[in-house]
Amino acid sequence: MIRASMKPRILVVEDEEKLRRVMALHLEDAGYEVETAGDVTTALRLADRANLVVTDIRLPAASGAALADGLDLVAALQRQNAQLPVIVMTAYGSVEIAVEAMKRGAADFLTKPFTLDHLVTVVRKALEVQDLREENVRLREELGHRYKFDSIVGNSPKMQEILAAVARVAPTRSTVLLCGESGVGKDMIARAIHHHSPRAAMPFVKINCTAIPETLMESELFGYEKGAFTGAAAARAGKFEQADGGTVFLDEIGDVPAAIQVKLLRVLQERELERLGSNKTRAVDVRVIAATNVDLRRALEEGNFREDLYYRLNVFPITIPPLRERREDIPPLAEYFLHKCAAELGSAVTRIAPEAMRKLVDYEWSGNVRELENVIERALVLATGDELQPEDIRLDFAPRRSVAAVNGLTEGAEFLAEGVTLDEHETTLIREALRRANGNKSQAARLLGLTRNALRYRLSQMGLE
Repeated sequence: MIRASMKPRILVVEDEEKLRRVMALHLEDAGYEVETAGDVTTALRLADRANLVVTDIRLPAASGAALADGLDLVAALQRQNAQLPVIVMTAYGSVEIAVEAMKRGAADFLTKPFTLDHLVTVVRKALEVQDLREENVRLREELGHRYKFDSIVGNSPKMQEILAAVARVAPTRSTVLLCGESGVGKDMIARAIHHHSPRAAMPFVKINCTAIPETLMESELFGYEKGAFTGAAAARAGKFEQADGGTVFLDEIGDVPAAIQVKLLRVLQERELERLGSNKTRAVDVRVIAATNVDLRRALEEGNFREDLYYRLNVFPITIPPLRERREDIPPLAEYFLHKCAAELGSAVTRIAPEAMRKLVDYEWSGNVRELENVIERALVLATGDELQPEDIRLDFAPRRSVAAVNGLTEGAEFLAEGVTLDEHETTLIREALRRANGNKSQAARLLGLTRNALRYRLSQMGLE
């Protein structure tokens, strides 16, 4: 049913002519288009173009015919259009009639006598509920389209291997570990796995492990009981309980503190947890998908990630390659983002000039797909015609720093400055990273290519904690 800018059309079915006219006039004053019918036959004929029907419970089958049951009309209208809201009104109000009307598909129930203002309120509420249902259907259709495999843009052999792996693992309940650089699309792959699993109708709960402060992580993930800590005025379910029956996506799993890793292991092994401040064990049925952009094996070697948790997470690993390793995917991705962003921005740009496309393909894309989308959006803002030109594509062509440059050395220089030990050099790098990150350990860890826990371990070893 599409109403768009048109007024909703109400069909009033009532055999008493005076009441029928009064109801019609009042609904028209309230902003609706109204048609009327005095019998079942006319009502069924006019219902095709109505957005809502208000019908009496006792009606003649046709003009001059014997009375028919209005509940049968409700059932007939639902067979004709299951999405059509129907409001039943009767002078013989009872719980039994109301229940039966709802069973037949009625949206609401009015008992005569009722005020005309109450009629308008009930009609408005039923239409709002219908709008919400239609919006929900539309969003589900869009969501389904977004995470269909053919909506994950990638024609390269490497991406086709990824999609084949997603197709194999999605129907199972196996834990998945997604690996890859920031911006390669781990979130999209995780949602595709959930959407194509038997849990698709259940919650998908994303947890950004980097964004949650360490002191709050346990309560956020596993919930807490009333009085568990200052300010815990009421019990609260954690993310895992909220996702019961569905999927939990643990993004940046490498940043989870050691104490929380133990509790995550229990959830994965035993499918149960305890809220903070409680000894009561709660069963949870969740599928876990984890993602990381750091080397967890290195974190294992450094003692910053539990080996048993790693192998529990690494049941079905999927490594998503960076965009620079699948350059054949850049043109279709650029076209996809062009049309997507142009629609959102109201841009008239419809294509990318060949020279501009070559510029995109030749770039290194350290930010991967996310960076590509941002570049296309910025180019659309700058474009003046209907085609993106090379000058519209603003890229960061700053030279890539070599490992030697990162370590404060120039090409051809000694491995370490004379008199400087490896420990001293490492301390200098960590101090500089913390300075650039204004003391933010998570940001400093990213600058150094470490997990937050690995950085904390180094700080404690160096006495800098």
